[in-house]
Amino acid sequence: MNYLLRTALVGALVMPGAAFAQETISLTVASSHPTVIPWVGMIKTHFMARTDEILAESGEYQIDWNEAFGGQLYKANATLDSVEQGITDVGWVFSMLEPAKLPMSQASSYAPFTTADAALQLEVMQELFETNEAFREEWEQYNLKVLGFTGTDSYDVYTSEPIDGFADLDGMKLSAPGVLGNWLRGTGANAVDGSLTSFYTDIQTGVSDGVLSLALGVLPAKIYEVAPHVTKVDMGVAFSGAVAINRDSWDALPEPVQKAMIEAGAYYTESHGRDLNERHAAALEMMLEAGADQSTPVEITPMSEEDRKAWVTAMPNIAKEWADGLEERGMPAREFMQSYINGVRERGGEPVRAWDDEL
Repeated sequence: MNYLLRTALVGALVMPGAAFAQETISLTVASSHPTVIPWVGMIKTHFMARTDEILAESGEYQIDWNEAFGGQLYKANATLDSVEQGITDVGWVFSMLEPAKLPMSQASSYAPFTTADAALQLEVMQELFETNEAFREEWEQYNLKVLGFTGTDSYDVYTSEPIDGFADLDGMKLSAPGVLGNWLRGTGANAVDGSLTSFYTDIQTGVSDGVLSLALGVLPAKIYEVAPHVTKVDMGVAFSGAVAINRDSWDALPEPVQKAMIEAGAYYTESHGRDLNERHAAALEMMLEAGADQSTPVEITPMSEEDRKAWVTAMPNIAKEWADGLEERGMPAREFMQSYINGVRERGGEPVRAWDDEL
């Protein structure tokens, strides 16, 4: 199995009065997605690179990384199992596709309009992982050691026809991925389940009138070609998973290597959050440029604060529904949701709706 670490002596470095051999540790790092996806690419450029940099300072250890990105070992529906079982040592776990096994990790998906700041949210999630035993156990029960966290950029609405305000959503068909269809409840819009691979065709064929999606997904999929009217709603960001290592692999690592990975994981999380915020704004600008010469040029229109408030107020309390369901199963979901939203507030975030006051 991959978690059985292979070590080798790769040479002696002569120091004044002493000599020692550098130890090489072989680890497999993998993901279901390719490195062109920002948070996957940053596993290599930030987590792995920072780990190597720290270890090089002492020269005692180095890691021989066996890279298997882009679904070489497993697909998106097996990210948790593959790290748990040691199919890979290190991998990105896509929590959004694991609602049954990682239910508390879905909290942000049931509290839209809480924050559109990805860096802020990831800081909150990291703190919760360190302080909330139930959240931490939710991950660690699967033979994992979590090293860094991942999220999304903020969600907006992309449509084939312009939207003048919240009232225009009534009667529309909007594609949305899985649980995020709940964000349309109370608006009068009908959620059409779909993904980035189906959104373009759905709009083109009239299955839907547009999508609720992310700039970082819409841009490479060129959805703006069939949905050139961008209503910047800033519905918020969502927690999407973590970079984790198989616990058996982790336990076999020397302490200096573990410390290096912990530091690199924190660096990865911070850098990823900042990168999401920057890329979101850049992606919208790139859509404007790429779609300027279309038959219907891309236009971006901010939704008014009044309409944003009308949207979130019209929704049922999906945060309460989520918490009630988990509380019945013995999970402290109300406390967790309150801690999440308070963590956002403590960092200057201003949720449009106080979901936690209604739990």
